[in-house]
Amino acid sequence: MNDPLGDMLTRIRNAQMRGKSTVSTPASKLRAWVLDVLADEGYIRGYEHTTTEAGLPALEISLKYFDGTPVIRELQRVSKPGRRVYMGVKEIPQVRQGLGVSIVSTPKGVMSDANARASNVGGEVLCTVF
Repeated sequence: MNDPLGDMLTRIRNAQMRGKSTVSTPASKLRAWVLDVLADEGYIRGYEHTTTEAGLPALEISLKYFDGTPVIRELQRVSKPGRRVYMGVKEIPQVRQGLGVSIVSTPKGVMSDANARASNVGGEVLCTVF
């Protein structure tokens, strides 16, 4: 797998299209940090650490719906393995004029665009959520 984070985002998108309540993905620290931001911003109910039948660590993500429609309308990967996207604190984009969230990997950790601006740090823009 070349892009583990992109794989997780695709699993979330696919599970929401099918109306699933949970989705499982292999565990990693970066995926857990991104899921922490999604949970803090209210896009998912939460996640928990589990193991697969083969004994490998996994993350079980609880998806969130409102009136039968997914809370996450759009989930896009910005920085990819073939083209990394780094931005300074003043260049971090606002998603849908502040209604969405950019998830940024900074020297102070993975955080939302608003927290990155408040901490006055830039970094790699991982994905955008609306």
